[in-house]
Amino acid sequence: MERNLKNVLVISFGFLLLFTAYGGLQSLQSSLNSEEGLGVASLSVLYAALILSSMFLPPILIKKLGCKWTIAISMCCYIAFSLGNFYASWYTLIPTSVILGLGGAPLWSAKCTYLTIAGTSYAEKAGKNAKDIINQYFGVFFLVFQSSGIWGNLISSLILSQSSTKVEISEEDLECCGAYNCLTDTTNTTGSAKPSNSLIYTLLGVYTASGVLAVLLVIIFLDQIKSDQAETEKGKLEAPSFWSTFLATFRHLKDKRQCLLIPLTMYSGFEQGFLSGDYTKVYVTCALGIQYVGYVMICFAAVNSLCSLLFGKISQFTGRKLLFALATVTNTACIIALLLWKPHPKQLAVFFVFPALWGLSDAVWQTQTNGLYGILFEKHKEAAFANYRLWESLGFVIAFGYSTKLQAYIKLYILLSVLVLSMVTYGAVEYLEAKSSPGTPTATKKENERPLSQETCM
Repeated sequence: MERNLKNVLVISFGFLLLFTAYGGLQSLQSSLNSEEGLGVASLSVLYAALILSSMFLPPILIKKLGCKWTIAISMCCYIAFSLGNFYASWYTLIPTSVILGLGGAPLWSAKCTYLTIAGTSYAEKAGKNAKDIINQYFGVFFLVFQSSGIWGNLISSLILSQSSTKVEISEEDLECCGAYNCLTDTTNTTGSAKPSNSLIYTLLGVYTASGVLAVLLVIIFLDQIKSDQAETEKGKLEAPSFWSTFLATFRHLKDKRQCLLIPLTMYSGFEQGFLSGDYTKVYVTCALGIQYVGYVMICFAAVNSLCSLLFGKISQFTGRKLLFALATVTNTACIIALLLWKPHPKQLAVFFVFPALWGLSDAVWQTQTNGLYGILFEKHKEAAFANYRLWESLGFVIAFGYSTKLQAYIKLYILLSVLVLSMVTYGAVEYLEAKSSPGTPTATKKENERPLSQETCM
């Protein structure tokens, strides 16, 4: 147990170090690289590359390199993105975004495969239930990993707040903040001047060092999977070729319920894209300054983690419908309030209320949508979760893609429209389920919600 637990902790802290850097950089992209929308364009390209890589790269790399070296090499792709930010331009950020996107899917797949093999191996030796051990390992992983959003954003705010040029933002400049923002480069036209190059380089240096430490931790301390275990797992990975995965993903769209869940799945990408790409820029950076972005996103990450844990526990008592209703009401209230609110530095607390409520809603979208996929498509989980990753990533691509082309109020109306459509189609899914299995309460299916770690980890 000690050896397996050591490997689980190595992977967990490796991911913590890596995503401390990546999470902090993603939150800053729209504000730090705002010229011509470079930052959000790079994120859009990143998620497009992630869609492509998830279709064919993971089985190939894991089969050829094994889990340990797939994890180590994929982590280097994330470091490349940090390095690209040192001299941010279309010629550095876009290629490094593609590299990161291509490395993202193999990284998560290799991590899931490694934890699954480690859990199964220990369960066989100890005579325990493999599913229970695997869930314990994933629980340890996410317990450590979820805090990366806090540390990455804390580092960015602490470093960027050291700026010696504190500029007072005029009332005239504040008119360009909020839902009816000016489509010019907001971060430069207002008083929230861009941090000095020395501070930016310091921040990027810390993030790059964090990524390098993650790679070294994995290379030095992570054990290679034993050959017999690796061969067994490789055998499983040989079955689905690129075309079989590709065709199975789209063949699954013949299921009416999958088609009806597309708006809800895409909404998950839309709402996360709005918070990290638009709220941070046209509300926080514009009215308070870029040094507050990290603090605001810490609030989101903390509430999101706590609520994910809470909703995972109480869903068996409340059922998913009540939780979806809570998230819908909360998100709708936030969108309407953001349309009406004019951000002002004197209303500091309000800047943190919105990400906190957004974190609560996002916790429902993540936990319950994943659970819903697992329950509805129990016999076709691989194709179902491939669809989940595809449509959520497409939501990110679109949200980041139009980020610099439209004013914030238009994006909020789009968000509200997609949310309403999502709830209508989700209601249709629940109706179809109730019609096909009358008298079967949602809570009776809760046992299917727990062992989803392997499928949902991407």
